[in-house]
This record gives sequence, structure tokens and C-alpha cells, in this order.
Amino acid sequence: MNLRALAAALLGAAGLGACAGPEVSQQPPAGGYAPGFGPNPTLPAPEHSLIPTLNIAPAEPWPKGTHPTPAAGLAVTAYASGLDHPRWLYVLPNGDVLVAQSNKPDNGPKEKGIRAMVQGIEQKRAGAGVESPNRIILLRGLKADGTAETRTVFAQGLNSPFGMTLVGNDLYVANADALWRFPYRTGETVLSGKGSKVLDLPSGINHHWTKNVVASPDGRKLYITVGSNSNVAENGMEIEQGRAAIWEVDIGSGKSRIYASGLRNPNGMDFQPQTKALWTAVNERDELGKDLVPDYMTAVKDGAFYGWPYSYYGQHVDTRVKPQKPDLVARAIPPDYALGAHTASLGLAFYDADLMPQFRNGALIGQHGSWNRKPHSGYKLIFVPFTDGKPSGPPRDVLTGFLSRDGKAYGRPVGVVVDKQGAILLADDVGNVVWRITPATLTK
Repeated sequence: MNLRALAAALLGAAGLGACAGPEVSQQPPAGGYAPGFGPNPTLPAPEHSLIPTLNIAPAEPWPKGTHPTPAAGLAVTAYASGLDHPRWLYVLPNGDVLVAQSNKPDNGPKEKGIRAMVQGIEQKRAGAGVESPNRIILLRGLKADGTAETRTVFAQGLNSPFGMTLVGNDLYVANADALWRFPYRTGETVLSGKGSKVLDLPSGINHHWTKNVVASPDGRKLYITVGSNSNVAENGMEIEQGRAAIWEVDIGSGKSRIYASGLRNPNGMDFQPQTKALWTAVNERDELGKDLVPDYMTAVKDGAFYGWPYSYYGQHVDTRVKPQKPDLVARAIPPDYALGAHTASLGLAFYDADLMPQFRNGALIGQHGSWNRKPHSGYKLIFVPFTDGKPSGPPRDVLTGFLSRDGKAYGRPVGVVVDKQGAILLADDVGNVVWRITPATLTK
């Protein structure tokens, strides 16, 4: 049997064609936390199987006239549609919205073997196998119908751009392989200045390719996420140098260092408004069962180690990793708040505006959705309330309805930001839409 035939057999054995039923899963009981959520989740025993669960939600376009379902008291409109794999968002000080249209780079070494082949096939079914557009577009203004007034190509010819942040007159863009700096003039709709490379970032196979970047509140430091090059180091630790980490860059000196490590795939980052602490959303490891390991968000402590690959959620040892490092595991600290197993929690933004005071100081999380869990999990935008700078209750649904009842994905939430007016913007990289969430009573 050749590799492609064997891959097809594995797909069939994994039951990929089965419908998953309604989207509802991992729902919290009244007043409490659902399994795999909250500050102190109960973790089940790990499960091991020859064939891991694969339960892709095949991508289908949003049916005409439909949209996600907002929570009571909220309304949602398509701020921009017909986009090309929008992944990440950034709001400039003048209110313009940057949208990174991006996907995994196709110009580096590839993972080999049955696992990689199966994942490639299924990524295409899930809408994630498209060629990277490698550009940033700019959305400006707001029409009476809730859509952007103008749309321009702001930058192109990039290499899988993701994170963006402005410091003074310098716009930083995190490509898959390097951090770049571009001169920016307020109000320009196309980047007119020539960019320069700030530093190279770990690349290679790019099992996790996204690189996010945020600036510290005082504008002196940059923080960059770099995901692992594997699930649990099965490709060898030699290709994990500098990965599964958040880097810190001193803008003045250009010096960089690893700020925190053991973070399998950190994506979203933001500073909590009350404490100014840096928080991140992290995708945890796979193939330990449908309820392991919960993705999470956590305040990022300088010099901290969060376990990957040797342990998860503190000091729960992952016996698949050989050789073990007991000295490192002894240092591993648990994260602050679990976000559900396999939810692929990517986007993270704290709400620091007045339009919707019910969200003030809390965290908005874009959950891209599971590909290896029955039933599906994620596929929604959720909100976690904060009090005095710490999570203070179960998550609440903000935007749902991305899955059909027969398990098709109309959209997959990714980056989330708060715009100049206080509305919430959410990138949907399968529906190719940027959604805008406002109070239901707001007419514009």
C-alpha cells in the first residue's frame, strides 16, 4: 500500500465523514465551570490510541443572508466580506483597521510522513490549506449599513504576516521568519516607506507558523510569540531552539531574549487594563484524548517555564517525551485559566472601552475550533470576566453559530480587537469576513 492509500485508509478509520451534531459542547452549567474551563480545571487521565481522533468540520460558505449568532443584547454585521483568509487585526490610532491576510508559508522545508499527509488533506477540507495571500489590507470608516467605507491594499509581498503593532512612527510586522519595521505616516492607505528587518525569527518546518507582536504600554519593548515546531517534540528538540516561547525585544538597543518558555503555541497577546500585565492565549498539545489538554490563557511571568513539551498544566508529565527533564518539570508553573480542550483559542483582546461596559477589563477570546475532538469544541467568540486584574467567572458566549447542525464550518474565529468606537471586530478566516459586534440598540 502506498502512502496516499494508507492515508486514505487512516482517514476512513478515524471516522472523518461522521457528522458531529450541533455546535453546543463544553457548555458551563449554571453558575459554574464546564470541564476543561476555569482557574482550576479537573484534568482526566490521558488516553493513547494508535489512530488519533480526526473530526474536521468541512468549510462551506455562509448561506446567503446569514451571519453568526450574537448574544442577547448584541448585534453583528459584516464590516468587510469577500476577503482572502483574514487572520489577524490591528487598529491604528486614527481608527483605520489593518487586516493580515495570511496562511502557512509554502517556501520552507515540509514535514514528512503519514501524519503530515493526513493533516495536509484535512487542512484543505477545513479551509486552511489555501495559499498565503501575504498582504495586509486597510479598512477605513463606517457606512450606514455597518460596512467599511474604503478598502485598500496596505502592504504586500510579505512572508505570512501575522502580528502588527505601531510604536511612534514605526509599524512592526511579524512575518513567519522575521520581524520587520516600516515607516508609517498617519492616514496613509498604502505603506510608502521601505521596510527593514529587525531580527530573524525561528522558522524552518513551521509546524506552528504564526508570529504575533505587541508593544509594551510604555513603547519600550516588543513581545513576539513563537510556536513549537511539533506537537510534543516528535521532530527532535534540536529544531525547537527559540521556539514554544515569547521573545522580548528592547527597541532602543535592539537586544532580544526569551521572556517566557514552555508555551506550546502562544498566539494572542494583550495587556490587562487594570494591572498592565502581559497575557497570552496558548494552544496546548494533542493526542491525549478529547478532554486533554485544555488550551489556556495566562499572565506571562518573566523567566517562567510553562511545561512544554515535558509536562502540561504545570507538572503533569507527558510520558511520550523522551528523555524527560525532571529539573525543568519541577519549575513548570500552571497557567491562570483553562479555555477548553482543543478549542484552538487564538485571539485575545481585553475590552478597554465604554460602548459595551459589560465587557470592561475582561478578555475576549477567538476560538478557531477543534479538528480532533468529538463533539467539536470552540468555533465561537467568548468573554471571560476579570475583577482586579484576574479572571472572575465562567466564560460567556459572545458570538456563536459558526458551525451548522450537520458539522459544517461556515466560519472560524481568529483575531479579535476593539475598534475606535468600542465595537468588537473578529476575523473569520474561513468565512473570509471581519465581523463587527455592537449593542443591539446601536444603529450605526
